[in-house]
Amino acid sequence: MQRRHFLKASAATALASTLEASRAQGAHWPEVKPIRIIVPFPPGGTTDMVARLIGVELGKQLGQSVIVENKPGAGTVIGVDYVAKQPADGYTFVCVANSFTANRTLVKSLPYDTTRDLQPVALMGLSEHVLATHPSSGLRNLDDLRKAALAKPGTLTYASFGNGTSAHLSGALLCQMMGVDMVHVPYKGQGPALTDLLGGQVGVMFGNWSEFRSHIESGKLVALGMATSRRSRFAPNVPTLAEQGVALESNSWQGLLAPAGTSEAIVQRVNAEVNKALAASNVIEVFAKSGVVSQAGSVAQFSSFVNSEIAKYGEIIRRANITMG
Repeated sequence: MQRRHFLKASAATALASTLEASRAQGAHWPEVKPIRIIVPFPPGGTTDMVARLIGVELGKQLGQSVIVENKPGAGTVIGVDYVAKQPADGYTFVCVANSFTANRTLVKSLPYDTTRDLQPVALMGLSEHVLATHPSSGLRNLDDLRKAALAKPGTLTYASFGNGTSAHLSGALLCQMMGVDMVHVPYKGQGPALTDLLGGQVGVMFGNWSEFRSHIESGKLVALGMATSRRSRFAPNVPTLAEQGVALESNSWQGLLAPAGTSEAIVQRVNAEVNKALAASNVIEVFAKSGVVSQAGSVAQFSSFVNSEIAKYGEIIRRANITMG
């Protein structure tokens, strides 16, 4: 009995020491040392823009240099793995998107554990998706797409930013929900995919409203529907897919993660600073122009969101039998 009490006391002492060490680490953060945000995508995309915009504000608020580095490759695996293996000292973070949660199921041999090796810090932004097509397709709404896909199974195509991206998995989900067969055409980023959509080389595509808006308003593309639960304030005249019988939501989100083991005090501090940055007038202005919806919230809320996204994409991937190495 005495040994049991001794072990319990030892465990409690160890836990108290760990918590005290964590608080001490957070109390001295940040020191005069650059803070890095790794973006596992090429420069120029929405995730890169959000990371750089928030990074500037964090630099001002913390009085430290915040450097954004692009480490693209392997469907974001290279950049994420790099951060997962960095010291958990609060000086390296990674800005991820939907593919981070999809890769948990999609990639058979990830070099890191999605939930064990990385710590959610803050959700930052969300870009609503529109499903669009080229005018020459003759499609004007979701019913037109359904009829065309049923008439010629396996011939219509849908483009995406790449394998495992939100546009890919939303296209697969659309096929599942409508009971049709379309062919996926992956590209290395939204830019090349949008170029071919504008040229009529691919049938349809889910994409960020901000990048599609000018092409839709000029008539170069046709909006088949917004993939939102209700009509978007950015596109109030475009019907949702749900209004047309398919309650599908699709978007591109951006969130900040840290290596697992990072002090809870630092994680909570960065979360608070990100939320403060999201309220900055410059960020509000750029988000509004870019069609990005601010997603301020707590660490716990972002952690719950990540788990729900893992479950959502896991189901889509398994049902569609999508596989990658």
